[in-house]
Amino acid sequence: MDIMLHIGAHRCATGYFQGFLAHHAARLRQDGLAIWGPEQTRNGLFHGIQPGPAPVTGRDLATRARGRLRLRIATEAASGAQRLLISDTDLMGGAHDLLQQRQLYAGVGVRLARFDAAFDGQVRDVMLNLRSPDRFWTSLLTQMVANGHPLPSAAVLGQIAAHPRSWRDVITDIACAMPNARIRVMPYETYGDRPEVQLSLLAGLRLARMPRADRLNRSDGLPTLRHRLAPDVARDLPRGEGRWSPFSDIQSAALRERYADDLMWLQGGADGLAELMRDPDKHAVGLNPPPYDLTRGTSDEDQNRRLAGSG
Repeated sequence: MDIMLHIGAHRCATGYFQGFLAHHAARLRQDGLAIWGPEQTRNGLFHGIQPGPAPVTGRDLATRARGRLRLRIATEAASGAQRLLISDTDLMGGAHDLLQQRQLYAGVGVRLARFDAAFDGQVRDVMLNLRSPDRFWTSLLTQMVANGHPLPSAAVLGQIAAHPRSWRDVITDIACAMPNARIRVMPYETYGDRPEVQLSLLAGLRLARMPRADRLNRSDGLPTLRHRLAPDVARDLPRGEGRWSPFSDIQSAALRERYADDLMWLQGGADGLAELMRDPDKHAVGLNPPPYDLTRGTSDEDQNRRLAGSG
């Protein structure tokens, strides 16, 4: 069984992609592709792969998890599946971990090495969506605040903006953790609203878009965010409409510049570690990466407006 992992990242329209997979699950199964989304993976299936609180029973939880996965995969194969696509952003770590670490997926290498062992080295492809860090962190912070977390302090924002860890480091860690897997990188700015293209590039299957292109888990705009928060918290938000932008202009520019460096590295071959997937519709107007993808420090406002509702 060839196994493909779609690991996120968070806030990169992954919920939209998962909704697309669920919508077409029956058709995909006819083509020999089984789908596991969060509904399948977060019900105890992966329990024991990562260390954590557990009753003292003397049992090797990692070994039990490996056996559990073997049985589930064997069941999929018996039902006719030749390939398995697993989509879950928490494979990389949780959103709360990101906020606590104030950097991009610090533990991703160790986490994915454990998953690689649990799958007996059968993972053949890893699909990674990445996003300009200024928009990635803004979307993540907006979601966290909307869910009851306090507004980030200036110190927290400064630490996030100043941390040198970039997507290049994340990709390098993934490559070390899963040396037998091909890493396929699909930037959110190009592919976020095109799940059918992502699936085609990953699995070679091109399906129609869903009838409704609603975004899942989209970020709240300022008016909605104010309405959801307690008055004493909402008054600390800036006035006006549109999206909340917690970072200063200087911080946002630094984060965009880091992203431009990452994309240039990917365009140059990523030291053989990963492949930046080429847009099959690259001649279509408005679907190419924005100018800052290959130009250091330029603005991303036009592309953000195109995908502003995607998370």
